[in-house]
Amino acid sequence: MKIQFAVATFVAVISINAFAQGCHDCVTVNDVHSVKRKGEGGATGVIGGAVVGGLLGHQIGGGTGKTLATVGGAAAGAYAGNEVQKRVTSKTVWVTKVKMKDGSFRAFEQEARPAWKAGQQVHLKDGVLSPL
Repeated sequence: MKIQFAVATFVAVISINAFAQGCHDCVTVNDVHSVKRKGEGGATGVIGGAVVGGLLGHQIGGGTGKTLATVGGAAAGAYAGNEVQKRVTSKTVWVTKVKMKDGSFRAFEQEARPAWKAGQQVHLKDGVLSPL
């Protein structure tokens, strides 16, 4: 029984080494995790926020104070609108950190959840990872 286990282990190790040596474009997955990326702000958020902020600011004060409140409200609204647009357009990406054959590490991002896990071998061709 011990001899069969030892032989099976030896064959498995040799098979893995032969496979790894034969795969010239393979890398080892070190880590896979998701990250939420902030979206892009834009004119829609800035203009919409400025209009709403200006209208709200216009409701405050009278005379010169009303003008300052309108301008301040428009500026604050533009900033807030831009930030809201960034949150609305945010997205989750998956980051795969791999160990290269030279021992260095590289990270790759993709929108879809990857099919691999830490410790697995994957192909790296033209900057794109793919399962074996």
